[in-house]
Amino acid sequence: MKYRQRQQQAASRNGSITILAAIMCVVLLGMLAFSVDLGYVLSAREELQRTADASAIAACWELGQQLSDQASLTEASVLTRQTAELYSSQNRVTNQNVSLDLNASNNTEGDVVVGYIADFLNPASVLDTSNPNKYNAVRVRAHKNSNLNGEVPYYFANVFGLRSQALQTEALAGFVRDVAGFQIPANGSNIMLLPFALDLHTYEILIEQIAAGPNDTPPTNVWAIDSDTGLPVNGYDNLIEVNLYPQGTDSPGNRGTVDIGSSNNSTADIARQILHGVNATDLAVLGGEIRFDNAGELKLNGDTGISAGFKDELSAIRGQPRCIPIFSEVNGPGNTAVYTIVKWCGIRIMDVKLTGPMTKKHVTIQVGPIICAGVIPSTTAGTSDHVYSTVVLIE
Repeated sequence: MKYRQRQQQAASRNGSITILAAIMCVVLLGMLAFSVDLGYVLSAREELQRTADASAIAACWELGQQLSDQASLTEASVLTRQTAELYSSQNRVTNQNVSLDLNASNNTEGDVVVGYIADFLNPASVLDTSNPNKYNAVRVRAHKNSNLNGEVPYYFANVFGLRSQALQTEALAGFVRDVAGFQIPANGSNIMLLPFALDLHTYEILIEQIAAGPNDTPPTNVWAIDSDTGLPVNGYDNLIEVNLYPQGTDSPGNRGTVDIGSSNNSTADIARQILHGVNATDLAVLGGEIRFDNAGELKLNGDTGISAGFKDELSAIRGQPRCIPIFSEVNGPGNTAVYTIVKWCGIRIMDVKLTGPMTKKHVTIQVGPIICAGVIPSTTAGTSDHVYSTVVLIE
């Protein structure tokens, strides 16, 4: 009797294990299904984030270029959004192109928003859209939902009635457009800063002429940049030129050359800075940086002026972007002159002539955008024109 009972109990246990095994197989298959679908969704999210990142960076570069080219804010915003859409459409997520919603009724809505970020390092900073004159950032949102681009489909999870997953990512990119000065770049690169200053009065007249727009016979607009070679050619491009040299500085024996670095800069040092920019050694002499003080001023020692010895170096960088300081006043003669710098400006050298009589000498420049390394942001608007940092992802 006892033997028969043991046989019945063993058979009962065998049946339980079979049922338990069947249940566990279903659970394991479910877990496998969810893990595969979860991995697919996470991969799609990464792809969507890369799409938002690329679109925000590209759109922000376009914004800076358009603003530097004196485009209206309306035009710049339109082209910025179009650039974001172009780059998003070229990035495929789950093997499908990604479209952005550009049909917002105002700038604060939709998938592409243009605005201003005051502090790139502060995670609490918000994208401010209230002052278009300060815009320096672009936020892009990328979606995969039932209304736009379609949700990310599930495969194995369909067995459990789960069909798809909606996703949304966003990226914020920005650049500095108000520059207080420059510091030694982290990568050790040079800062393309020329040791020649232009007086504020001449600069302001130049900006006023540019803002006024072209006229029928512009006497100071005879140069343009060739789009194929990047070199200046005779032509008309809606940008007025001005002579960086010679200009009156009210300083006998000084025509606008400044010492960026050692006060004993040699001709070889200035020639090097013309060709290759200011290096870490130059800035180390100034404490590692060159920037405006709390009053918005920077004092730089003067040098004896642009000489014919720099003609070849200046000619060699024609058409290339450079940054120059703008001064409001200068005190003292020759090597003892002290310049008060109040602004930075991006320029391109269009033509050079440093031989012959003074009336024939000139270093003709035109405003133009420059992307600089080592930029120190300014909390005050208007400290620079056409000088930008590189575009960076803020979040």
